[in-house]
Amino acid sequence: MDNTKWIVSIIHQDQTGEKKVMMNLLATVLLVAITSVANALTKSDFPAHFLFGASTSAYQVEGAANEDGRKPSIWDTYAYADNGGKSKGNGDIACDQYHKYKDDVKLMAKMGLDAYRFSISWSRLIPDGKGPINLKGLDYYNNLIDELVSKGIQPHVTLYHWDLPQTLEDEYEGWVSRRIIKDFTAYADVCFREFGDRVKHWTTVNEGNACSIVGYGSGVLQPQRCSSSSTFNCSKGNSSTEPYLVTHHMLLAHASAAKLYRTKYKAKQRGFIGFNLIVLGFLPLTNTIQDITATQRARDFNIGWFLNPFIFGEYPDVMKKNVGSRLPYFTSKESNLVKGSIDFLGINFYYAYYVKNNAKSLQKKDRDYTSDMAAELILYFGNGTSPYEIPVIPEILEGELHSLKNDYGNFPIYIHENGQQTFRNSSLDDWSRMECMHVYIGSLLDMLRNGFNIKGYFVWSFLDVFELLYGYEISFGLYYIDMKDPTLRRQPKLSSVWYSNFLNNRTMDSKITMKIEENSSVLSPNTPLMHATT
Repeated sequence: MDNTKWIVSIIHQDQTGEKKVMMNLLATVLLVAITSVANALTKSDFPAHFLFGASTSAYQVEGAANEDGRKPSIWDTYAYADNGGKSKGNGDIACDQYHKYKDDVKLMAKMGLDAYRFSISWSRLIPDGKGPINLKGLDYYNNLIDELVSKGIQPHVTLYHWDLPQTLEDEYEGWVSRRIIKDFTAYADVCFREFGDRVKHWTTVNEGNACSIVGYGSGVLQPQRCSSSSTFNCSKGNSSTEPYLVTHHMLLAHASAAKLYRTKYKAKQRGFIGFNLIVLGFLPLTNTIQDITATQRARDFNIGWFLNPFIFGEYPDVMKKNVGSRLPYFTSKESNLVKGSIDFLGINFYYAYYVKNNAKSLQKKDRDYTSDMAAELILYFGNGTSPYEIPVIPEILEGELHSLKNDYGNFPIYIHENGQQTFRNSSLDDWSRMECMHVYIGSLLDMLRNGFNIKGYFVWSFLDVFELLYGYEISFGLYYIDMKDPTLRRQPKLSSVWYSNFLNNRTMDSKITMKIEENSSVLSPNTPLMHATT
């Protein structure tokens, strides 16, 4: 894709009066570049059973936050808190998929998606987190699933994507309490019973490790719990103990739901149940034994924290040593319940970090998760052309998959999230996103040939959703949505055109060149957008 970077440089250097000549040249070069990219890779290169999809989550895409019986979640509370969330917006309307799901499924079918990964809003289905089912919420998810199935698109459902019913947080502090295990299992039971005849892939929790670390350690994200000594201003919490309690209860809640599914539903529904983690690339800052050891310790604290219990029934030894009595322990019964409770692992992959040993942190009196890990993480920028672009690093992803395979075996893996961020109102010609997808999807072929048990790849995200960290300032979507347009019209970006052609084993149409030329300027809120051709 070096030719695309050259094209970008032409655009940036075109400050002369020769714009018309340069744009004609640009149109010619773009046609050659796009065609070469499209011809280089098609879905037919992959095994027939390999799934390609796109992802969203309930609060980020549905909207209708105050309609038809839904009650607030901790994400609603976070979005409205005085922490910058208001300036970034909220999920009250989001992409309004609650009302536009049929149109969105048509777009998915036209694109050629095999699967759509979405989450269920616990507080839409069971508004108080326990007790009566909201029939309108039940109808919505039944209708969405039916629409997907009718178009030949597999529904891959996540039960918990950062949106705990606020009622449960208020009543007993949510995931901090063991009471969550019973309520989560009952919620999962409703979902399995009502949707399991059509849903075959269930993920209990999204990014369980990130949820524990940033929600209950640093307190940066919902439900914003941390110690008073933390750099973030939390009103409640304990960074020294709560991340470990939350993870422990998530593992037990997942295992309880998995046991329920396997004993009550699996024989008839024949589905699979898994768990999702965000996987970070870890690279030793130096080749010293200290940094190399710290790198493995970082993996143990981020991934082994969950996979060791799932595979071996116990937490990693280094965590037992460094955390001590603050690390909960599994009874023999609990260990057997958690061990073997995943049929697959979902992975979200974006970033990598250099790891520097920091053994001095273990000398702190009141240690938290970060000091227990005894490692400093330094963000890896790679060879990114822009400071806001996520580095495209498939070789680092493959390295982490090697580590997982060596440490825990070659169990099934779905890449649940992977993508590139851009400013929301930037051009529809999202070359960086298209390049990101092309490179990662191409690397998957090598990984499959090398024996990795990867079952599918999902782009984050299908639409420009309400982002967890950036609200509506940054986007990852294949489709642009102008939030000032009352119709919230979905407008395809170049990445969606590339993905559609890849999925349908097509090459690019020459008409696209004209669309690229028309859309090459940076968008403003009042700029009408042209539809790309799919």
